[in-house]
Amino acid sequence: MDQGIGSVTAGVDGSRAGQDAAAWAAREARRRKLPLRLLHAGTDSVPERAAEELACAYPQVEITVIRARSPAAKALLTASSGTGLLVLGTRGFTGFAGFPVGSVALAAAARASCPVVLVRSGERSEDERDAVPGAPPDEAPYLPVVLGVDLERPAGALVGQAFCTAAVRPAPLHVVHTWTPLCPDRGAPAGPACCAETAAEEDTRRHLLAVWLRPWRRRFPGTAVETEVVPGRPVQQLLRTCARAGLLVVGRRSGSGRGLGEVAHSLIHHATCPVAVVPYD
Repeated sequence: MDQGIGSVTAGVDGSRAGQDAAAWAAREARRRKLPLRLLHAGTDSVPERAAEELACAYPQVEITVIRARSPAAKALLTASSGTGLLVLGTRGFTGFAGFPVGSVALAAAARASCPVVLVRSGERSEDERDAVPGAPPDEAPYLPVVLGVDLERPAGALVGQAFCTAAVRPAPLHVVHTWTPLCPDRGAPAGPACCAETAAEEDTRRHLLAVWLRPWRRRFPGTAVETEVVPGRPVQQLLRTCARAGLLVVGRRSGSGRGLGEVAHSLIHHATCPVAVVPYD
């Protein structure tokens, strides 16, 4: 189930955002039955205090403190080659959909060897769940994991990460594929021919998505999967879908100089739930 992940690593710096991200990482480590590593670039007592607090809240999780001698950005990238999941915090805008992401977090998301989860400040354990009136928060069902896919560049690492993440909660998986219809005269109202062409393309893409997901459904039979194939802008459609999600999973092409890409960059800044960025070839 853990896709070969040997540990979960969280970067801590003494900020509220880092503390909330470390708590998210601890919950994920507990779900996956993996150790948690707290990475800190400094000589103060920040990681020890964080470890003590998390040990009280999550006694089932084995926690180790790692001190880096290099600057934070370099330390995170080095750590990403020896862990399966890197978790970082970002500062949140209260009352707004977007939130600012620091240069260190962006660099890690763009260049890390492993998946990177960005968690906004203020994220709580109950935010991962669909509240049920009268029921304890930790017994409510998990909100869906949303996966954004590009059928032109199918990636096993990306879909595998999403299925595994949904399975360990357990949570339903909502797979979203979008594309921009190639109709002429974009400024004019769509005519019958254009609408028919879009509908035919949608049917084709829905079939391709079903075929692509078939082996993963067999591998994770206990995970409920919902698919959505819809024309439009990827960022807008994914933001709409993840408004009621526990996690958004998106991919980025790995390799020197590729960076995050426009879609992943926008989603990181504007999604209201944690965002997992998964590198793939």
